[in-house]
Amino acid sequence: MRDLTPSTITNAFAEYARNAPSARTRELLVGLAGHLHAFVRENKVTQAEWGAAIDALTRAMKFTDDKRNEYILFSDLLGVSSLVDMVNAATTGTPSSVLGPFHIEGAPELPNGGDLWKGQVGEPLVVSGRIVDAQGKPAAGTVLATWQNSGNGLYAQQDPEQSPTNYHARLTVADDGTFAFSTVRPVSYTVPDDGPAGDMLRALGRHAWRPAHLHMIIKAPGHQPLITEFFPEDDKYLDQDAVFGVRAGLVLPFKRETDRARLPANLVAGNSLPMPVWTARLDLRLPA
Repeated sequence: MRDLTPSTITNAFAEYARNAPSARTRELLVGLAGHLHAFVRENKVTQAEWGAAIDALTRAMKFTDDKRNEYILFSDLLGVSSLVDMVNAATTGTPSSVLGPFHIEGAPELPNGGDLWKGQVGEPLVVSGRIVDAQGKPAAGTVLATWQNSGNGLYAQQDPEQSPTNYHARLTVADDGTFAFSTVRPVSYTVPDDGPAGDMLRALGRHAWRPAHLHMIIKAPGHQPLITEFFPEDDKYLDQDAVFGVRAGLVLPFKRETDRARLPANLVAGNSLPMPVWTARLDLRLPA
């Protein structure tokens, strides 16, 4: 087309893509281009402003490796990762949330009642609960994967002083759906802000803090996986999560327990934990 104008270029893009092999791919990319074109028209984006955006994406490559992905960080901080989760979330069961960048496939197996804390820096936390299906019955073969930051605020991938799988584990729940393990109470932390995504936060007057949380993926044969995270109700960043991951149904009390006899009986580290300890009760329901 030779006589393009700001008002016709979007239709021209759609016409150029008429032979796309995948109708869904065409729908997504034509829709994306349409929104970008509308953004440029509505805001009268200058060459310098668009150049700055391209430069930020180019710089993001320099911060991306096998331990950090600046593009995922952009997606998280823009709220896109959370929005994708919400528009695809099940309408039943425990709410889902964002996966985050620190999940490890094939994390070490932890026995039900096992210990992740092992006397490391931070306050010990006992996590226990029960997982059931949509009908309220235990699902045979349910596996709980959990990961979190350490007591110093860093995930294992961020800290050379930690073992590569520290605070990452997979636990097979009991036949009645119950589980328990001891770990460290997670702490609030900042997402990496030394790259272009951090520059965006500063340009918006935003901070990089995430509230403390425990990540979990629940998998059971015949059920959709549940990807979620849980937050202590006393964290000051619950209403300011930099990546928009908090859901009302995922905020719960972390309580102090002074009576060792009230801890789960199968807790491996039960007799060696320094009392009092923090406790969290998680009752999860798989989506229908």
